[in-house]
Amino acid sequence: MQRMKWLMVGLLVGFLLLGSFLFAPSPIDSKAWQPPAPPPLTGVLAPNERLRLADLLAQGQVTGPEDTAVNAEGVVYTGTASGDIVRIFPDGRVDTWLSTGGRPLGMAFDVHGNLIVADAWKGLLEITPDGKLTVLAREAQGTLFGFTDDVAIAGDGRIYFSDASSRFHQPDYRLDLLEMRPHGRLLRYSRKTGKAEVLLGNLYFANGVAVSPGGDYVLVNETWKYRILRYWIRGPKAGQAEVFADNLPGFPDNLAFDREGRVWVAFPSLRDERVDTMHRNPWLKDLVAKLPDALKPAPREYGLVVAYDREGQAIVSLHDTRGTHLQEITSVTPHGGYLYFGSLHNDRVGRLPLQAIPGLGGDT
Repeated sequence: MQRMKWLMVGLLVGFLLLGSFLFAPSPIDSKAWQPPAPPPLTGVLAPNERLRLADLLAQGQVTGPEDTAVNAEGVVYTGTASGDIVRIFPDGRVDTWLSTGGRPLGMAFDVHGNLIVADAWKGLLEITPDGKLTVLAREAQGTLFGFTDDVAIAGDGRIYFSDASSRFHQPDYRLDLLEMRPHGRLLRYSRKTGKAEVLLGNLYFANGVAVSPGGDYVLVNETWKYRILRYWIRGPKAGQAEVFADNLPGFPDNLAFDREGRVWVAFPSLRDERVDTMHRNPWLKDLVAKLPDALKPAPREYGLVVAYDREGQAIVSLHDTRGTHLQEITSVTPHGGYLYFGSLHNDRVGRLPLQAIPGLGGDT
């Protein structure tokens, strides 16, 4: 009898918990989307273990080195999960340079040696060689940046950068994915005006940004739509946008041009059939969004970087199929004949010489 009593109490508590979960408001207002069938990992995209040839820099001494920038002396700079910007010297020494007080993500050096940083919380930052930090911009056209993400600098000094989501902040990026609404923007900052302007709005998680070597267009990733857009800066198409590469094999993050005009794209995760299936059912996404992060779909541990030509065609891929050497790669930085790989959550920076990649070579 006593056992039956406790069973009834347990069932009642379970029903109450289930009811509170089902009827609690969702943190998102999701939209249905029909994703294209993912491309097969064959041909150029066929799995290999080329990333396992990379050297590992600062292993165990950094946490979440999301992006990297290399100065003229070969010192690697990277931002970490704690808000610090860390320097990795050619002799292997690692030190903490300064803290932004936020979460530094994309970064690049300008011609004067200033480090320009997209900080997820603080906005667009400039840090001089002696460590003086200035906030260049926090908003554009009256809307605050919610998730300043990546940055690239054109030859004329103007800064192109992304606000991944004006609705969700960096820790809640999975909510932005589930909601599948266009909260992202591609922006440009001019030192002459001291202001940021919106070039493209309504983007589905505006992520990596790269300016072409000729300075005639800029690329920006729409991570949730598995594609890269091209926005023309100059020429007859100036001010227009078009799809550069579509139906990518994973979620594209940061990207960069090398001196040969190749576009290197980092993929922190492969496509996930569970996510693609959920996109067809907004009610299911609204429920999943209420789950603790530990119960939401987690990406498979995998390392992937793909190079594309000027026409947006894949020409080479680098994999770590087990994700034990390099995984969740969020950036690839060509510099001095090497590719440098960052990661949002890993504890290392990868470095791979171009000469180790079949069919490639030359200085980047």
